[in-house]
Amino acid sequence: MSNNTNALAVLEQHKFELIPMSDDIKDIVAEEMDGLGAVPFDTIKIPSGGGLSFEVPGENEDNPIAATELVGVIVDHHPVNAMWLNDYDGSNNQPDCASFDGKTAVDSNGECKNCGTCPYNQFGSDRKGGKGKACKNMHRIYILMSGQVIPTLLVLPPSSIASWRNYIGKKIVVKGKRPWMVLTKVTLKKEKNENGIAYSQAVFTKVADLAPAECAEIKPLAESFKAMTRSIAMQSADTFVEGAGQGGFEEIDGDENPFA
Repeated sequence: MSNNTNALAVLEQHKFELIPMSDDIKDIVAEEMDGLGAVPFDTIKIPSGGGLSFEVPGENEDNPIAATELVGVIVDHHPVNAMWLNDYDGSNNQPDCASFDGKTAVDSNGECKNCGTCPYNQFGSDRKGGKGKACKNMHRIYILMSGQVIPTLLVLPPSSIASWRNYIGKKIVVKGKRPWMVLTKVTLKKEKNENGIAYSQAVFTKVADLAPAECAEIKPLAESFKAMTRSIAMQSADTFVEGAGQGGFEEIDGDENPFA
């Protein structure tokens, strides 16, 4: 059995249905969203307290669907940094300083900051006197699941970034692949931080390589989504995960070999 046949067999097993955005849908979106901006992305939430089920948006926003795993194609991903001057109080506030590439940030006064040298982005800057950072380093992942026309956003807290880095570095890029060329499964496992607070850590597994035909359909979709995904505003309620802060997160220097 060929590799392409194997890939198709696994896609069928997971009942993954790829639905490219047709020209008709593009025309409808362009006309109906005129003056309203881009179509908003739904956000999958990682639970607090070490829960093992994601909160996936359903038809009713007040009643999310519990899912123990996410299976789909990751069409885009990028780092984001955000800092709030005040502690999270349950409000849905935009950060006082934010970066959409993990390198350059803009604060509430419109001033540009270098994330690499910013004192708030150094370990030990935690306002509570801990070992963590005042700035929260996160990673956004856009996953296109079966039957979807646009992807859903999953925001990884600092404690899940190492898991993502290991997956994409060791299982994807060294194989000559892009994330949108494989079917990925995301699950959760329970961990505890240095203060004994339980939190949920994302775990990534490659399900199968997509066949060339699927890749040919996914590639232009992934490229078109990037124009929208890199400018979505951050809000505290979408990024807060209890127990999964910077404390206890081991920093890896950008020049360190990620495949060691």
